[in-house]
Formats: sequence, C-alpha cells, structure tokens
Amino acid sequence: MSTKGSKTSGVGRAGITRRDILKGSAAALGAAAGSGVIGAPVIWAQNIKDVTLNQVGPSYSVIADIAQKASADLGFKIVAQTAETTALMAKTVSQPETIDIADYEFWGLQKAWRSGKLQPIDVTKVKEWSKMTPLMRDGKSFDGKDMSRQGTLPFKVLYTESADSKEFAKGATNFATVMPTIFNADTLGLRADLIKRPVDSWAELFNPEFKGKTALVNIPSIGIMDAAMALEARGDLKYADKGNMTREEIDKTIEALTALKKAGQFRAFWSTFDESVNLMAAGEVVIQSMWSPAVTAVKSRGIDCVYQGMKQGYRGWGLGMGLMRHLEGLKLEAAYEYLNWYVSGWQGAFIARQGYYSSVPETAKANLTPNEVGYWYDGKPASEEIKDPYGAVMDKAGNSRDGGSFEQRMGNIACWNTVMDEDRYMIQRWNDFVSS
Repeated sequence: MSTKGSKTSGVGRAGITRRDILKGSAAALGAAAGSGVIGAPVIWAQNIKDVTLNQVGPSYSVIADIAQKASADLGFKIVAQTAETTALMAKTVSQPETIDIADYEFWGLQKAWRSGKLQPIDVTKVKEWSKMTPLMRDGKSFDGKDMSRQGTLPFKVLYTESADSKEFAKGATNFATVMPTIFNADTLGLRADLIKRPVDSWAELFNPEFKGKTALVNIPSIGIMDAAMALEARGDLKYADKGNMTREEIDKTIEALTALKKAGQFRAFWSTFDESVNLMAAGEVVIQSMWSPAVTAVKSRGIDCVYQGMKQGYRGWGLGMGLMRHLEGLKLEAAYEYLNWYVSGWQGAFIARQGYYSSVPETAKANLTPNEVGYWYDGKPASEEIKDPYGAVMDKAGNSRDGGSFEQRMGNIACWNTVMDEDRYMIQRWNDFVSS
C-alpha cells in the first residue's frame, strides 16, 4: 500500500515504513539501520507480534477468513468474534474491555456512540479516506444530490466534532465515529423457478398467491421496515418516514401484520443466516426477507434464487469499524494498521464475491478479475462462471447480477436501516405480532 501523502507516523527518512520492517526483510532492516531509523520502528516491529486485537460484530462483517488473512499480512493477531448489533451494543457498554474493534451498523451508532466507549477515528490516518465513496463519506448519491433521508443515513452518524464529543457533527470533520467498510442494497429473495412469473414490487410479499410460503426476518428494526415497504407498495398505509414511525403508524403496521399472520400468509420468521438459506433452498418459502450472501449460498447449490430489485427501491444499510476508547499506544497503532489494511483491497474483493460493496470501490476492483468487476459492480453479463469467496460456482456465464450495476442499485435506496424514536414500543409491538 502506498504511503505517499499519508500523515500516519512511522515512515523513516529512507522511506521505510513500519510495515516493511514488520515483514522483517533483510533489505528493509539494512536500509533502516543505514537511515538511522532502526530504533523505534524496530522496537515497534519486535513488539507488534505480541499484539492481539479482538474484533466483534455481525457475522456478515466479522469473518474468520478475513481476520486470518489480515493476521498473516500484518504480523499480529486479529481474533474474530460475532455478535449481532443489539448484542454488540450491550457488550460495548457492559464489557468494553473485551472489545478492541467494534463493527457497527450505522443505525447502532445512534445509541453506541453516545455511550462514550468508542474513540473517534482520525481520518488523516486512513490512507484511502479520500477515495472512499461519497455515498458513505459525504452522504451524496451518484448525481451529487443528497441520498434518501428516510432511516439512518450513514453520513448522519459518521462524524463528530472532537475527540471527546458524544454528539454527531452536522458536516464532515477529521473525527469519524467509524471507518465505513461494507454496505449494500437489500431487497426480497425469490425462488424464480417456483414462482415462474415476473415479480417487481414489494407488495408481492403479502400476495395471497404465496400464502404459507413467505417469511420475514425476525429482527424487529429490519422486519418492520420490510413489512412497511410491502404495505406501502400495496397501498394499505402511507408513512411519513418508514425509518422513524409514529406510535400510530407502528400500531397500524402491527395490526396489518397480525391479520396476515392469522390468515396464514407466513411460513416462518427467521433469525439466522442459515435459517433463511434452508427455508429458500428447501422451497418452503418462495419469497422472503433475505440478505445477499444468503442468496449467494442458495445459488451456489444450483438453485434459481434471485435477489429481486423492486420498483419501489431498496432498503439500504452500511457498517463501519470503530475503535474502543481504551485502545492506546502500540495497540492503537496496530488498530490503525488493520484499518488501513482493511480498505486496501483484499477484503473488498472478498466481500464483493458475497454481493457486498466496499467503501473504497477502487481498491476492491483492483483485486477482482475484469469478469468479476463487470458482474458485481458494472451489471454486465458474466463472461465466465462467477464464484463465491470460497470457490463455489454461484452463477453461470451469460448471467448478470440481480438489480444491475452499483449505481443502479445504490442509487435507488428508499430507506436506511435505523433505530426509531419509538424503538422500545416498536420492539414490544413486533414481539406481540410474532407471538400472536
């Protein structure tokens, strides 16, 4: 990774970086000795091997394969531990010392940042910050206009005013709450081979034609937004902001869902990745809330599963890596090394093969083949087989990504995952629905 123009410390007069010395080559050590920088950087390199960073976050972000690759490249240990965002928020407050790097969905930052357990990221120490997509960094769409304001727009919670502030800044500063990493446009998964007709509206989720063969994700803040997309598409309800419903809107939504449940519309309410995959692969459901890697997993089994773009738009989400406030000294410097490695390209290519986008598309694309760039980012038909991150074939030559290009998909976000002002009431009512 180039260090040209970086404000990160650790580049000696001979241009030797800490990472060069960390790798331990004789040439690097010799050059360092000759340049007079053999002191602190070498001590840093000798001690860094003993550093362990505990990274905690959702399973679709904190992936053992990525942690292992980073550990091999950087020379210190990354330990991956999964926890969905609600559990991570609780752990951040009650056991902050057990976390070094927290992978937070942007909606989770609305609560987590104000806990004071995270420290801001100095954006001048992230080498690729200027290359970060404006979708994340500036809150701007591809035409330069502001992105959808329904829900928690990432930009709204990305910056803070100072190292000690617990509030969010209204504009960009040099202090970021997290470093954006991955994001995507979510929609409904379909068994196209079983439905056998075009589907282009969220309203189809509640179509009686699919009675007993639909499913919702049983994560209240996400499940209720998928339901709202479908109810609004059917013309049943009109929301001022699906990402921040009033109590009246929540009640009307739950009433509608309860009526659908009693009529037998739902086969299941899934809570885990594997549940969603198994329901779809077995044909127990033909249309449901779904995540991109789950669709990839079903397709890799040779099943015609489609992640269908809908005319009403997508539900957007994003996630970033946060640094815990207790990090200091060598561990803090190692954490910045890891952040910089994370957006240097390998990880971006890995998650692209799951259907996710990198916050720095340029480096991700540089680590993909032209065929993969065309398929995952440009919406072009594949020139040869498309494989998932583990080498399994998940699409055939000639096929295109569901929903089209990066610009088509992310440029059509209707709302973002969020925490509502009436979050506690919403969760209570959602649980009433699921248990009804």
